[in-house]
Amino acid sequence: MSIKPLLDRVVLKVEEAEEKTKSGIILSSAAQEKPQFATVVAVGPGGIVDGNEVEMYVKVGDKVIASKYAGTEVKLDGEEYTIVRQSDILATVE
Repeated sequence: MSIKPLLDRVVLKVEEAEEKTKSGIILSSAAQEKPQFATVVAVGPGGIVDGNEVEMYVKVGDKVIASKYAGTEVKLDGEEYTIVRQSDILATVE
């Protein structure tokens, strides 16, 4: 099965949360911060959204930083993905 986003949506594969601090302290799942770094897995075609033309700037494979609590989390074939609007992506990482 695969995910094909609509309009200005982007499917992200979020990086795993850090389980240890740099000094070696192991964090419980409640203490771990939600990661903001992700890889783009699929990109919608863009188009007219809320009366405005939306051009897609990200592409599959881009490393991005997304808003911390944006989007909808989805589990597919044992993998977890987040579907966000392109406007919830803050930057690309090169």
